[in-house]
Amino acid sequence: MDPLRRMHTAEHILTRVMKNDFGANRNVEMHLGAKKSKCDYDVKAPLTEDDVKTIEEKVNAVIREGLAVEAYVVRRDEAEDFDTWKVPPGQSEIRIVTIGDFDSCPCSGDHVDNTSRIGTFFISSFDLKPDGLVRIRFKLKDPNG
Repeated sequence: MDPLRRMHTAEHILTRVMKNDFGANRNVEMHLGAKKSKCDYDVKAPLTEDDVKTIEEKVNAVIREGLAVEAYVVRRDEAEDFDTWKVPPGQSEIRIVTIGDFDSCPCSGDHVDNTSRIGTFFISSFDLKPDGLVRIRFKLKDPNG
């Protein structure tokens, strides 16, 4: 399985956990790589070691659920329930990626077809940036060893 598809799907799950548990919006910035990735989030307070363990546990629980990952296209005026701030203003159709009933958001990237193909998620480091954003660096262990 393509490592970038695995990383991108893991990023969606991480971002939903950050939104649900820490009040973050979708990530402010991110870089996805085949071996490691990073995301910056605007959260109310710096993360603790316990927070990081909880985030890892929650992301891995969603991965283990084996949720279907699907995409569909809607007209822009049908996407009012979604955060579309990253979608170019003139774009009339928006692709929505869903991860079971856990997450749905606009996205043009490639993903795995099931969360069970992601592998094990772990946070390699995290810190508070000078601009107040929390940066999370993460990696995946291949599900096939």
